[in-house]
Amino acid sequence: MMDDHHVAEAVTTTNNESAIEEPPTLPALPYRVAPGTRVRLDEINPDHIGNIATKKKAKKELKKLVGQITALQERLYAENRQSLLVVLQAIDTGGKDGAVRGVFSGVNPEGVQVWSFKAPSVEELEHDFLWRIHQRTPARRMITVFNRSHYEDVLVARVKHLAPEAVWQKRFATINDFERMLAENGTTILKFYLHISRDEQKRRLQSRLDDPDKHWKFELADITERGYWDDYTVAFEDAISRCSTDHAPWFVIPANAKWFRNVAIARTVVRTLEAMNPQFPQNPQNLDGIVIPD
Repeated sequence: MMDDHHVAEAVTTTNNESAIEEPPTLPALPYRVAPGTRVRLDEINPDHIGNIATKKKAKKELKKLVGQITALQERLYAENRQSLLVVLQAIDTGGKDGAVRGVFSGVNPEGVQVWSFKAPSVEELEHDFLWRIHQRTPARRMITVFNRSHYEDVLVARVKHLAPEAVWQKRFATINDFERMLAENGTTILKFYLHISRDEQKRRLQSRLDDPDKHWKFELADITERGYWDDYTVAFEDAISRCSTDHAPWFVIPANAKWFRNVAIARTVVRTLEAMNPQFPQNPQNLDGIVIPD
């Protein structure tokens, strides 16, 4: 059993020994929403494909980017000093699952976790709205991807009137404080809104109905949800505008073209990991001249 002195020493070591005092400065990146900007999604073209001329070129570039993410993730894992949180949000059929598969397919699963947040359980509802989220934030050395996130509590809760306006309005400030705390403790945060058009959503939903192999993806509630398109648009605009900060920026990614969506996200992840600059640690032992015996 440890005495009080050793307990305090252990706590201090656990919390502070490898902490990053200041979050890294993120580079200026395309599709980033500057703090204080009022987002209008109808002014952003979801068909935009940037400087990528063809799907073939996108596929080639994505392969290279995934390789870079894999190499940087290995250094992040070995360094054990900081972490990366990637948040994916979108309207139904926006492509969150496809983005996870496309961007993180080659990364060592030991260093990556993906969490999908559905409707909260009875136990989760007994706590504050961030309780279940905080348990899934990345430990040092990890990359964690949220497929949906704490933003559901200012999106669905607002559109479906699951909480009074006085409640969900306060959550924006709480979210900003929560994300600032994560950043100050070594977690770099990237938040992506995958922006598709209403026509593209219709096409994707219809393709699920037309293909028996995709029927498992379709629910009749998807049609009902489509009726809330305008309400969700306003809710997303508000959340992105009020919660894009220097320490936890939002990126609005044109996502009608799935191949462009994946490249745009992967480029952002690579440049962010490069800015984090994880390094392999030095081995404290003198290994010079050691030869493994037969």
